Amino acid sequence: MSVPPRTYSTVIIDDNEIDRLSAVAHARRFPFLAITAVYASADEAIPFLEKDPPDVLLLDIDMPGTSGLALRRLLGEKSACIFITSFPDYAVESFELAALDFLVKPLDKTRFEKAMDRLHDYLELREKANLFECTLGGNSIFIKEGHNQVKVPLHEIIYLEALKDYTRVVTPKKKYCVLSILGKLLQEAAFSSFVRIHRSYAVQKHFIEKITAQEVFVKDITLPVGRSYKASLEGLT
Repeated sequence: MSVPPRTYSTVIIDDNEIDRLSAVAHARRFPFLAITAVYASADEAIPFLEKDPPDVLLLDIDMPGTSGLALRRLLGEKSACIFITSFPDYAVESFELAALDFLVKPLDKTRFEKAMDRLHDYLELREKANLFECTLGGNSIFIKEGHNQVKVPLHEIIYLEALKDYTRVVTPKKKYCVLSILGKLLQEAAFSSFVRIHRSYAVQKHFIEKITAQEVFVKDITLPVGRSYKASLEGLT
């Protein structure tokens, strides 16, 4: 008998009815999300969330009464949180509260899908945290997958992507995930050939094909450039 796919309890909170319905409609497209409750305010949700924190919070920020940011502080990091807001200026503060992603209204289908991919990766990795480790050895990284040790040459890694407590390691052939934050990996001497271009991304310099004010192109892949990381890219092409 096959085991049904794992689903994750999901709560959506937004004071605007149209935005709330939009978030629900987008979320329902992803079978791994089980929408267990929808609230029009953080104050309405708090008594329930304190007793039973969901796996996932899709959370508006600017709401009457308790804001989304204040709710995140109150609940801590028990739930994977994605903020959905009309105000891009909240981005820095939201990531300081360990949000997994930050979406700006009106919701864009492609951007939402990308956030859900990251969310799904993170939730599955959190379930299997004890199976993912990495060690450095010479010019390679050894990644533990189940009972096997996979040797990945460092020069084959195209880019690294932060997934909260984990880092996705992307090569031309396969993607791996390791239980280490991106910043910690980049402190290792073995990763000196990587340059951080965004809070969520670091790329290997020799794979960079083109740099614009907002994007970096590596091996037919386009990655965003964060405002505070632009200086690190000067002189690379």
